[in-house]
Amino acid sequence: MSLVVQKYGGTSVGSVDRIKNVARRALAAQAAGHQVVLVVSAMSGETNRLLALTKQLSQRPDEREQDVVIATGEQVTVGLVALAIQDLGGKARSYLGHQVRITTDSAFSKARIRSIDGDALFASLSRGEIAVVAGFQGQDDAGNVTTLGRGGSDTTAVAVAAALQMSVGHPVTCEIYTDVDGVFTTDPNICKGARKLDRISYEEMLELASLGAKVLQIRSVEFAMKYKVPLWVKSSFNDDPGTLVCEEDAAMEDVVVAGVAHDMNEARVAIRSVPDKPGIARQIFGALAEGNVVVDMIVQNVSADGRTDLTFTVTKTDLARARETIEKLLGGDLAGARVETGGGIAKVSIVGVGMRNHAGVAAKMFDVLATENINILMISTSEIRVSCVIDEKYTELAVRALHTAFGLDKPAAGAGG
Repeated sequence: MSLVVQKYGGTSVGSVDRIKNVARRALAAQAAGHQVVLVVSAMSGETNRLLALTKQLSQRPDEREQDVVIATGEQVTVGLVALAIQDLGGKARSYLGHQVRITTDSAFSKARIRSIDGDALFASLSRGEIAVVAGFQGQDDAGNVTTLGRGGSDTTAVAVAAALQMSVGHPVTCEIYTDVDGVFTTDPNICKGARKLDRISYEEMLELASLGAKVLQIRSVEFAMKYKVPLWVKSSFNDDPGTLVCEEDAAMEDVVVAGVAHDMNEARVAIRSVPDKPGIARQIFGALAEGNVVVDMIVQNVSADGRTDLTFTVTKTDLARARETIEKLLGGDLAGARVETGGGIAKVSIVGVGMRNHAGVAAKMFDVLATENINILMISTSEIRVSCVIDEKYTELAVRALHTAFGLDKPAAGAGG
């Protein structure tokens, strides 16, 4: 009997009727001969409601206590889903993070999974039950409740599949059910020509997830790639086969650009007149790392008179913490430097494993943006990705122009082929 892990997001469990739909799908998978583990998110809007409650009491809530509050959303859902399965005649048992023994570090609000003990799940499956696991949450070594950050239920699901896979010695499929039919070449809400992909490589999906594509959380893709977990993205509202995220093959390299991503959750930090000497960058970015501030793009200007400007991007939610951290460093080795922060920017990126074998991809991207009179503020590249920071107001225009220029638009209705 094969094992399958199914994850259902907040929209998929957003009402009693939708919870019943999830229960029917899980029972259908079990009837087809699978042992089924469900990982579920909080009902849509619930995490935001709980966060709003904490913000009514504190503008910057203690993250340990905040995690205690927002982890309750998934606790409600697992109980309701288990009840729905039982009401349909099935056997089910709900499990919170500490009951599965999902152990994490202590980085509250964005904890990382360290280990998963699958014994409780195997015991449940051996009894013929569907195991219903709370996503998004875990427990650190001190017994504190931790949460994994936005989209963390994706990571829970893939990590559970990887842990079970290591125990059984053969692939355990992970299916991520959401409100879209799969992974698209770009956001269909911005570009009507967006196409659903049948397959995409782990590397491409990892880049897209890190660049703002919201269909999968980045750490879930990291787990899938590391442990070779077959990962499907499907809709919980229809029977579309979805998109398979898998290892790269030769055919994927024929496609120069697989997708266009954008991220409007970006803010910019500039440290002006930084002493240009060894150890300064280490001091700055070491302090940011200690403060759990994730830095994205970094640009350093050419030195003049022994000083330079250092500019980098962070998420909007980390901006206040980043500024506070840098201001504490001013003086001493950073005497004479000053910090400036601002928003109003977005990151637009193209991704494709085919870039490895095709020249001129970046030049074409820059040409497209120039043609649309869009100024580039920062540039970052990898082997399979080119990213540009631009004014936020041009985001949709840039996405549509790049999508068309790289041949990603779906054929017009009635077109041949």
